[in-house]
Amino acid sequence: MIDFHCHIDLYPNPDQIIRVCHERELFVLSVTTTPSAWDVTNSLASGKIKTALGLHPQLVHLRKTEYRLFEELLPKTRYVGEIGLDGAEEYRAHWNDQYVVFTSILKACTRVGGRIMSIHSRFASKAVLDCLETHRSAGTPVLHWFTGNSKNLDRAIDLGCWFSVGPSMLMSDKGRGLTARMPRERILTETDGPFAHIDGRSVLPWDVESAIKLLTNVWEIPRHGVIETLNSNLRRITQFENPV
Repeated sequence: MIDFHCHIDLYPNPDQIIRVCHERELFVLSVTTTPSAWDVTNSLASGKIKTALGLHPQLVHLRKTEYRLFEELLPKTRYVGEIGLDGAEEYRAHWNDQYVVFTSILKACTRVGGRIMSIHSRFASKAVLDCLETHRSAGTPVLHWFTGNSKNLDRAIDLGCWFSVGPSMLMSDKGRGLTARMPRERILTETDGPFAHIDGRSVLPWDVESAIKLLTNVWEIPRHGVIETLNSNLRRITQFENPV
């Protein structure tokens, strides 16, 4: 199974979470929200657990001084996230800071030859796509929990974006509708734990099983077909030689 967007360091018991992920042989992309969190989070990771270097748009106005550290750490990882823009009302006052940092990150990724990027675009899908179009050499964008409209989805597809979808997204009619229109060969599963919830509790990495079950309905194929597609997608985006 694959959890391509999870905040392992923000669970109250990250060591236990990692142990179970290893036992279940999950591939997990452990995204961070600040550069200063990367070293410790990365020290917890091994094997199929990878750590992404992030600077979350909701924290940029508080942590923009960490951008220099972001640049210093960038050569150490193939993965970047969580990054992006957030256009929700409570963050609009910090839009300029978000934009400057996001575009700076894309430029930095371009300079180091591109990265696999897990990108936040809540209420900001058009602006995120504008930035990605301007910085096409920044790497492979994976739009996490994409909630934009159909027009922006079509544009994201044309730009070559990938998508990560989780149980919470797939439980809504809109989420299922968007997922049905996404290219299957560019979809990965995620949880966004511990922020996302199922039945009143934080989602855990192995709850991607719920996303797999929901994808069987969206794609109208058996479970093994969904798993084969997801594993093939992971191999291609990460250039893994061996199946997960």
